Amino acid sequence: SAEPQHSCEGMTESDQPYQSIAADGLASPIALSAPQQRQQQAPVLMSGEVSQPLTQGGTDGNSEHHVVHFDSLAIDNEAKHLAVAKDGGEDVHDDVRSYAPSILSSVLTADEISDKTGFFIVCLVILIGDMSRGVFFPTMWPLVQHVGGDTVTLGYSVAAFSFGRIMSSPLFGSWSVTHGYTKTLILSVSILAMGTLLYSQVYNVAKPEFLIFGQTILGVGSGTLGVTRAFVADVTPNRNRTTYMAWLTAVQYAGFTVTPFFGAFFYKIFMDGDRELRSGIFVLNGFTAPAYFMALICFITLILLVTKFQGRNRSKGAKKSKRELAKDEVANSRTLFGLLTVYDACILGCMLLNVATKGSIASFETLGIAFAEGHFNLSASQAGTIVATCGSIGVVSLLCMGQLAKYLSDVQMIVGGMLIMIIGVLSIVGMEADENSVW
Repeated sequence: SAEPQHSCEGMTESDQPYQSIAADGLASPIALSAPQQRQQQAPVLMSGEVSQPLTQGGTDGNSEHHVVHFDSLAIDNEAKHLAVAKDGGEDVHDDVRSYAPSILSSVLTADEISDKTGFFIVCLVILIGDMSRGVFFPTMWPLVQHVGGDTVTLGYSVAAFSFGRIMSSPLFGSWSVTHGYTKTLILSVSILAMGTLLYSQVYNVAKPEFLIFGQTILGVGSGTLGVTRAFVADVTPNRNRTTYMAWLTAVQYAGFTVTPFFGAFFYKIFMDGDRELRSGIFVLNGFTAPAYFMALICFITLILLVTKFQGRNRSKGAKKSKRELAKDEVANSRTLFGLLTVYDACILGCMLLNVATKGSIASFETLGIAFAEGHFNLSASQAGTIVATCGSIGVVSLLCMGQLAKYLSDVQMIVGGMLIMIIGVLSIVGMEADENSVW
């Protein structure tokens, strides 16, 4: 706990405004602006708590900031005294202490992200995780044809990425708890970088099995969605968390649906222009350029993780308060004719929603380029550009979720999104080969 730096003796509420918070083991101070201080009502100074001015400005209270220091031992004793005073015993004491971390977290991030640098680096990790799908999207089908595969091989290659992500996601999630965010993310990005280098050699090896293996490694390296979302939940305010999660999802989908621009660009420059650079096993063409581009982005991300990312260990959770226990009791109650708990039903519903949305995306990811060539006479670069343009529209809609949430509930937004997807799927039913307009 922080040592008091100034005495409270002689302070008045008008001269030294402060805020009292029950915090457990706080080592860093909280700065309160003058307007925030004026909003506080009837502050009460707890044991071991000291208010210290950040500036030596005037006494009008308009330019001063103050820092509140906390003594966790004194606060613990205060909680015990409160328990005795209310005849609540240890239950009240535990309630007071269990609320402390959540109160502290809310104050630290009341208005903004508490770790902006970490947030942006985590966004970059999410971006490259799905870029490893998006950048390769325009050239995947031509590459499969080059190595002697067919549409079945293409399906296995796309599925291999998802398989690798499924296998690694639970492991990375548990490692982030035991080893912290930094080591987990460095390991995942390192595996992803190795996968991009393996992918760059598919053209030389010219074996479908090697392509599937490279895709699996890429999937393993990108299985950090749970870890990154947990980090964002740690550093963002509760009241704005939905908005920040929508931003995070926008970054994720931008990685997959917008970055085909890069793959289409490389394919246009090298393949349509019939250009290729070769030196030993190093080959730079329309198939390998996206892989080397991804490798470069991965190495930049690794440097940022090592030098700029502030590591923290994930909390395994404090003792639950009575209020939280009451919520758990509702979550554990039976529903659906007694077959599932409320919690299990919610998880199952989210899983089915994920299958419905991601399943349609995976189907078109598998057949997208082949479908564009067979039904619209589009080249791989043209199809990639169109997909990326439509993906940009989707990203914009995700960034507008904060505004939509003011007028629509979560259920209404989900149902509306599903209806739009159904309309999009039905629009391509009954299309004839080579007889369709590009629009």
